[in-house]
Amino acid sequence: MRRTVGRRRGGAPGEPRAVGYLYVLPALVLYGAFLLFPLGQTVWLSLLHWDGLTVATWAGAANYQALLTDPSLRGPFLHALVLLLFYAVLPVALGLLLASALSRFRVRGTAFFRTVFFLPQVLAMVVVGVAWRSILGPDGLLNDSLRAVGLGSLARSWLGDYTWALPAVGTIGTWVETGLCVVLFLAGVQRIPRELYEAARMDGAGPVREFLAVTLPALRAEIAVALTLTIVAGLRNFDLIYITTAGGPGNATSVPAYEVYHRAFETNEVGSAAAMGVGLTVLIFVLTVSVARLAEGRNR
Repeated sequence: MRRTVGRRRGGAPGEPRAVGYLYVLPALVLYGAFLLFPLGQTVWLSLLHWDGLTVATWAGAANYQALLTDPSLRGPFLHALVLLLFYAVLPVALGLLLASALSRFRVRGTAFFRTVFFLPQVLAMVVVGVAWRSILGPDGLLNDSLRAVGLGSLARSWLGDYTWALPAVGTIGTWVETGLCVVLFLAGVQRIPRELYEAARMDGAGPVREFLAVTLPALRAEIAVALTLTIVAGLRNFDLIYITTAGGPGNATSVPAYEVYHRAFETNEVGSAAAMGVGLTVLIFVLTVSVARLAEGRNR
């Protein structure tokens, strides 16, 4: 009797699983149509020599070999790794410092500061690029301020200097991403039990030791999320480069995302652009998975 009732309620043994597949199938179709299919087509194009107009010819792994041997293709990836220092490492460090300070000293108006720090994330990157291009220009606010305090010898065209163009763009990235990290870490600090801080202070812990013993271990999950988001933002950076420097001067600020656009639509090297896009995808995947693995390993 129990078996009969169980069959009526649950149906055939494979029926619940089949119904589950039916619910998931539309999402899988959309995922395949809008992500897997374009990705597969990009991989196929990366195996060809094609200018976008004439008949394509087979290239095999030649486009991928060029990523490792051609300085004009390898350079953008090196620039992207340098920008990760400004887009990921510095924002996370500054975010931890500011979040710890705001939580430790009980600053009034925390919601106001949180909004101010997060404001760069709300602005369109085109607006950010135009504003900072004006600030860092030869007659911009930064150079005018240097001249006003007697440091006119340091004034320069920051975005047009071969040495300083890439750090200048990176500084903009630091300004944009720091607010995101501050908001994430403030949310994480608020869930840390105050008893842990009180116990650390009773043991004689100062601000630095308190941060290392209590705050930092408790924010591992938030740090992993912040690193993932900032790494992805740094590696897929296109609009900021396009607005501020267009990859210049020369190729001093060229990054993979901008180089994909340049080769696909300006020099008509579609196969090479596709190979660079695939390489960028692999790099993002490897770095984000590594961050996730490190976070999971430390939480065990």
